[in-house]
Amino acid sequence: MIVVMLLGIAVGILIGFVFDFSYSVEYSFYITMGLLAAIDSVVGAVRAYMEGKYDNLIFVSGFVINAILAGLLTFVGDKLGVPLYYAAILVFGGRMFNNLAVARHIVIDNIRAKKSQNNDEK
Repeated sequence: MIVVMLLGIAVGILIGFVFDFSYSVEYSFYITMGLLAAIDSVVGAVRAYMEGKYDNLIFVSGFVINAILAGLLTFVGDKLGVPLYYAAILVFGGRMFNNLAVARHIVIDNIRAKKSQNNDEK
């Protein structure tokens, strides 16, 4: 699962470097917020996988809906003259760091458990 996700990220980065994609500067906030929401979804999926709770439907729907929500917040805020994209940055950024912290704790706990198990066998 994680190998497939990492392979997908690598292919996406490779495509980004090989093909010359360009977009208008006026869309940069929308694209940035969509990417932030997408990265948050991927990090959340990694956490769920590590906890044994991963569900592909939840991942895909969250990926799409979060990206759309981030884009809509940015669009509405742009039209109102209010920087609503800060809400997306705060929420998705905070969740991303929280999910990374939980995943880090899971990895550390697994390493400690294996180390303890190896010491008990000796």
